[in-house]
Amino acid sequence: MENIRTRKRLRLAWDVAPSGREEDRFEAAVPAARGASPPWRDDDREGHYVFDLGENLTPRYKILSKIGEGTFGRVLECWDREAREYVAIKVVRSIRKYRHAAMIEIDVLTSLSKNVSEGSRCVQIRRWFDYRNHICIVCEKLGPSLYDFLKRNKYYPFPVDLVREFGRQLLEAVAYMHDLRLIHTDLKPENILLVSSEYIKVPTRKRNSQDEVQFKCLPKSSAIKLIDFGSTAFDNHDHNSIVSTRHYRAPEIILGLGWHYPCDLWSIGCILVELCSGEALFQTHENLEHLAMMERVLGPIPEHMIQGANSLASKYFKRGTRLNWPEGAVSRESIRAVRKLDSLKNLVSRHVEHGAAALIDLLYGMLRFEPAERFTAREALNHPFFENST
Repeated sequence: MENIRTRKRLRLAWDVAPSGREEDRFEAAVPAARGASPPWRDDDREGHYVFDLGENLTPRYKILSKIGEGTFGRVLECWDREAREYVAIKVVRSIRKYRHAAMIEIDVLTSLSKNVSEGSRCVQIRRWFDYRNHICIVCEKLGPSLYDFLKRNKYYPFPVDLVREFGRQLLEAVAYMHDLRLIHTDLKPENILLVSSEYIKVPTRKRNSQDEVQFKCLPKSSAIKLIDFGSTAFDNHDHNSIVSTRHYRAPEIILGLGWHYPCDLWSIGCILVELCSGEALFQTHENLEHLAMMERVLGPIPEHMIQGANSLASKYFKRGTRLNWPEGAVSRESIRAVRKLDSLKNLVSRHVEHGAAALIDLLYGMLRFEPAERFTAREALNHPFFENST
């Protein structure tokens, strides 16, 4: 397969740095009313674009709201006057490393959009441009993330049939990426968006109560799309030593053993547990505690992985054979956090009534310590858990 390379491309520059005459000439060419650009402002201290709601982002886009923010920049909901549709525009910080990452993301999004039918589970790029030293990536407007939906729903878990649908679509997106030799590296509920914002309210009995009826929300449509390819890695490029958001980080990354496609499958396993339980599987911010949680849920880490750990990770083990836990715990609270966890089978069975056996078997296949033994995305899609999926 042809290698995908970052390449220089013609720059669609709506504005350049203010130089007096050029800026005046651009503004004079645009009517002062609905198509006018806002006055030039300096970026904030972090390099974010400064804006007011209702302003224009180039004459084409009207800024309606801010729908997201991250280390990369901000995501704005805009009205596209030319296409007459709502769009989401990722406005990247005016810092070199983030601009460079944005150009790689544009390459990834362009590659994913070449086969729209197969890449339909990935957000679709409309176009991109450079505005006042900010790379702006225009994509289709989608609904809330699965994390946002869980949060608004007071972390009430999704029904297993809905988790099945989400899992199937997520695996289809990742299988398509892996076929293109791309590794997402940052799979998490925040990066999985519902296509529609519509939902319904259904009655549900309060946990541990026989008579109190409450309501939970369910999305009207199970359609989802994968977003945020800013950390996506090409399999033939140099890999950063640390990738993935902490809760979804695979053991080989923590141990410094290197990583490849299987790290995405570990993340998906963690996500599916979270969707059917309402809580992140590994709620931690520290490596030793994280490894202890993994052993609590999945059993002991294989000895050959421990012995291959790099110098930074080897300190978490005694004599290179056993995790230094609980002796090395930073606090009693940390020990309690690990001890309250249960085996994967028991954790899932607690929340899933029907179809639990098949889901548990799938999860064990995706959460194997040894990366080479983990299911691939295609293998996971062929698992019996998805036989009832449509």
